[in-house]
Amino acid sequence: MKKLFVCAAAFLCAALAAAGAEAAVPKVYFTKEISPEGIMKVYNALEKKAEGKNVAVKISTGEPPASHPLDAKLIKELVQHVKGSIVECNTAYGGARGDTFEHMRVALERGYTSIAYVDILDADGSMALPVKNGKHLKEDLVGSRFKNYDYYVVLSHFKGHAMAGFGGAIKNISIGLGSRRGKALIHSGGRSTSNVWCGEQDAFLESMAEAGKAVTDALGGKILYVSVLNNISVDCDCNPSPAKPEIHDIGVLASTDPVAIDQASIDLAFAAEGSRPLVERVESRSGLHTLEYAEQIGLGSRKYELVKLD
Repeated sequence: MKKLFVCAAAFLCAALAAAGAEAAVPKVYFTKEISPEGIMKVYNALEKKAEGKNVAVKISTGEPPASHPLDAKLIKELVQHVKGSIVECNTAYGGARGDTFEHMRVALERGYTSIAYVDILDADGSMALPVKNGKHLKEDLVGSRFKNYDYYVVLSHFKGHAMAGFGGAIKNISIGLGSRRGKALIHSGGRSTSNVWCGEQDAFLESMAEAGKAVTDALGGKILYVSVLNNISVDCDCNPSPAKPEIHDIGVLASTDPVAIDQASIDLAFAAEGSRPLVERVESRSGLHTLEYAEQIGLGSRKYELVKLD
């Protein structure tokens, strides 16, 4: 009888553990409505909200003249609802956003300064975030003003990318929050803070995940993610003249898990009509390895529950 009781108890514990693991699968909220109201719909569905005295909304301002960053009118309601400041960092490759003065000119021309205060986080240089047990990075160099904000809303435009295969939430919190030196460190796989082009591909992809983990560790959960799937070119918004999008606009996603929201974005985009160029871009760059490694180091989960709000 005692042995039977022990076996039953063990079975019950295993069942409860399995149920807990199932319940822990992150939710990704989805609407097809690409509008200010659609963005608010997915944001309001999240289990937590952006709270704090100083809320940062991380976007990409996009390289002029012809890239497809998120339109200021589209994001205005969310940015102002959370009383956020729009934050960005300068690029490591020059261009129109390679220094703070020119970068602010781009932000002005694209209407971002008319909806919120815009802060270039590395205008005063870098600060280091520790990378725990990093294979490539010992530290992640973000803009020195990163510390001025107590909550981050990561508002990403999902699209392809010439080097990473695709860009979404993880790219936005790694390369996107990296200072100029930090961007080079990630691109080089930890080899250099000045040479963007000296790294190996897998080391670059894994460094993005490690940098993203450093950011989420530093924020202690005070971060959430919204991704807009429109104007999905195979090229990133860092390209001044990206290829014409061949995938129809899909919708808006929100989650508290960066890996889950990127995986959901990939799944929806790959299933869309006209996705072949994007699939080839991602596969040719081993882009899914970023998600594999990110899950391995604990940044998030590739398993998710898609919650449709329409």
